[in-house]
Amino acid sequence: MYTTNELLSNLDKLHTTDLGAVRIKKNLSLDTDEVIDWCKLSIKQPDASVTRSGKNWYVRVNGCILTIHAHSYTVITAHKIKK
Repeated sequence: MYTTNELLSNLDKLHTTDLGAVRIKKNLSLDTDEVIDWCKLSIKQPDASVTRSGKNWYVRVNGCILTIHAHSYTVITAHKIKK
């Protein structure tokens, strides 16, 4: 059984690739170049919903979904939630 605490206790390992940062920034229309810092702050939000399915964590927060590889803590992508 995986818990949200596992992701929260490993936020210091959170990272992405250069292309991943560009993709996340574009998909979420972020105004910051500090994509990982933005992701960390979002994951810490009290209304963040964290689930794990297979090899990935999925975090629903701020109207978007972050996809994070569960073993490497790489933020793979992020998308706005369609209404």
